[in-house]
Amino acid sequence: MALENSCLWVRSSVWLIIIIVIGTNIFKLLLALLKLRMGTMNASRKHRTGILDLKRASAIKYVSISTVATPAIPATPATPIITPSTECDPSISAHVYHPNRLIVKQECIAVTGTIVNATATQSKHQADGTRHEKDGDTHGWLKVDSGFENLLNSGNTNDEDGNLVFEIISRFPVTQTDAKAACQGYTDQIMLPPVGSHVRIVGRFVQDTFHGQWNEIHPVRSITVIP
Repeated sequence: MALENSCLWVRSSVWLIIIIVIGTNIFKLLLALLKLRMGTMNASRKHRTGILDLKRASAIKYVSISTVATPAIPATPATPIITPSTECDPSISAHVYHPNRLIVKQECIAVTGTIVNATATQSKHQADGTRHEKDGDTHGWLKVDSGFENLLNSGNTNDEDGNLVFEIISRFPVTQTDAKAACQGYTDQIMLPPVGSHVRIVGRFVQDTFHGQWNEIHPVRSITVIP
């Protein structure tokens, strides 16, 4: 009986040891699996954090600071000084047809520009580029140089193609009856350069109130070709 009890105790001890060993191994396995799981979770968390950091970095807006140059203020064209000149001959004005139709703005000025063809839009073209008026005067066009635009008005813009009119008096035969008396005793001696010439014209600066009320040099005292 005692022997049986001893054998039973041994078997029980052996099983207990087996159970303990198996339990220990299972615990180690579970612990290893837990560590592996935690490592995987940490790696995934780091990966997500890295992606989030990249997204945050890409969302940052950078402000570029550059120096903006102050735009240059365009220079104002020089305004020609209109002053009396000894180059004009007041006696010529006595031969102007109907002088009361002209508003005198300056008795004598000098203006530069290029002679253009005033008959280009007319049915009758003239070789000298001026319209031959019935009162014997020329009706010429001067495209003024930069700085002389203030001599032009709406009449010049609308009716004279933006040009300043210049009139050499009593240059052609007078066919207008009431203009013949004005030309008596006067002989025109002014040289008229060809169309395209760059010139300096001296004369009285007036506004003609009989037509489109444009501004003009009337009468012309002299025309000089310049470079």
